[in-house]
Amino acid sequence: MRKEIEINAEGVILRGWLYTPADKSETPAPIIVMAHGFSAVKEQYLDRYAEIFSNSGFSVLVFDHRNFGESDGTPRQEIDPWQQIRDYRHAITFASLLPEVDKNRIGIWGTSYSGGHVLVVGAIDRRVKCVVSQAPTISGSANAQRRIRPDLVSATIARLNEDRVDRFEGKDPIMIPVVGEELTTPCALAGKEPWEFFQSSKSFAPNWHNEITLRTVEMAREYEPGIYIPRISPTPLLMIVANQDTVTPTDLALKGYEEALHPKKLVLLKGGHFVPYIEQFEASSNAAKKWFTKHI
Repeated sequence: MRKEIEINAEGVILRGWLYTPADKSETPAPIIVMAHGFSAVKEQYLDRYAEIFSNSGFSVLVFDHRNFGESDGTPRQEIDPWQQIRDYRHAITFASLLPEVDKNRIGIWGTSYSGGHVLVVGAIDRRVKCVVSQAPTISGSANAQRRIRPDLVSATIARLNEDRVDRFEGKDPIMIPVVGEELTTPCALAGKEPWEFFQSSKSFAPNWHNEITLRTVEMAREYEPGIYIPRISPTPLLMIVANQDTVTPTDLALKGYEEALHPKKLVLLKGGHFVPYIEQFEASSNAAKKWFTKHI
C-alpha cells in the first residue's frame, strides 16, 4: 500500500513514499510524517518503520531531504538543518491536504539529526499533535566539542573560512566524507560504528553517498535544537534514547528529556546510536507505534 509522491517545497521537489493503511475502516486516517538523519536516505530502514505504522492503521509520509536521495536541490550533499525543518513543515502541509488524511491528527517522527528537527517542529508548529524523537541531536556545539580534538579546532576553523572564500568566488564547495572507519579519519562521523552502519546499507540504499559539503559541518556546529524542548508541551513527546550513544551522546539526550514538560515519555534502549534500526528495531518501532496510537 505504498505509492511514490512529490512535494513542491517552494520550487524544490521532495520525493518520497506515501503509505496508506491496509484497514480502510478509519477514513480519514491519522498520518505520521518521517524523514531520516544526517546524510541518510529513506531506504536506510525507514520503510521498515513505515510498514509497522501503516499496519497499525496510520498513513505514513516518508521523504528524502532536499539535496539527498531522490529529492531535488543543490548543492548536492549539503545539510542545512533549518531548511530541513522548513521541509518537514512543507511535508506536513502536503499531508494535511490529502483527502484520505485527518489533518487534525498529524504526528512526526525523526531520528538522529532529524530527531532534533522534530523537537523544533513540535515546538513551533501546532498542527503537530504528537512527536517521536529517536536518538536525537540535542546540541551541535556540544557534539563538536566531543568530536574535534582541541588542538585541531584552529585548523578546522581555518578550513571553514577557506571554504567560505572559495564559494564566494564561485568555486565548488569543499567536500568531506560522512564516515571513516578509523577514529583518526578526517570526516563528519569517525569510527567503526557509523562506518559499519552506512557500509552495510549500501546494497539496498544505492542513493546514499559518503560525502557532504564542509559547510554542512559548520551549520551542524551552530545547530541547537535542544533549546526548543520545553516549548513542545502540551504536545506529547516520546524520546527514544540509546544508553551507549556516542554519536548523539546519551547524556545530552537525557538532559534534554529532563527539560521537557509533560506529557512525555522516555524509552531507553541498550546499545549504541544505530541499534534502534537493527538490533533494537522491534523495541524502537513498537514504542513509537504505541505512542502514536495513544495520542493521535
